[in-house]
Amino acid sequence: MRGWWREIVGLVLPVACGGCGRPRTELCLECAVGLASGPRRVRPAPEPDGLPVVHAAAPYENAVRAMLLAHKERGALGLAGVLGCALAAAVRAGAGHGGEAGPLLLVPVPSARRATAGRGHDPVRRIAAAAAAELRRGGARAGLLAVLRQRRAVADQAGLGARDRQTNMAGALVVAAGGRKLLDGGRVVLVDDLLTTGATLAEAARAVRAARPPGMGAAEGLRAAVVAASPSAFEINRN
Repeated sequence: MRGWWREIVGLVLPVACGGCGRPRTELCLECAVGLASGPRRVRPAPEPDGLPVVHAAAPYENAVRAMLLAHKERGALGLAGVLGCALAAAVRAGAGHGGEAGPLLLVPVPSARRATAGRGHDPVRRIAAAAAAELRRGGARAGLLAVLRQRRAVADQAGLGARDRQTNMAGALVVAAGGRKLLDGGRVVLVDDLLTTGATLAEAARAVRAARPPGMGAAEGLRAAVVAASPSAFEINRN
């Protein structure tokens, strides 16, 4: 019955791979493999002050770029699962072991209210929720902790250079008052869908650190993970 219904839906609402556009599949095997190339540490250049150690699942190019854009801008919500699995792999690579230190707390970078309203969903939060679920399926203690808020409007980052992005994001984020104690409940991992200049994650890290005094759990050993990063940010591509 389920297969029959899927066939009917495919005729009425044609499905195409979110990575390459191949028809009648939301994600083909070849594009899925592109997300499973192995997470690595990434560093933008120049590296903004305060940026925590960041791991990314894949370079932001080709099918990976297409999938992220399809999920974020075109409402291909079915891709959240595979993108979440990729993010979970990046989280594992950065957090390592050490379950005795407490659960992994995935803190998503918040989208602007206007962007969320326009898209009809918060893409980073959706991917982060899928990543937390994947981590739990793998036996890790993990949860979603959406405690970051925008306290002022920011300009669209598209088209801005590294320095302008840092200026645009400076002081833009804050931890909600009710979230400060929650941050001490485990190992905080800031998560986003994409890293380009690192300005957004650096600001998110500043906000988390500011929410707790030095020496208090959340500020110590802060890590970050993303689904994808600019190819130039992968250390393997550097001389």
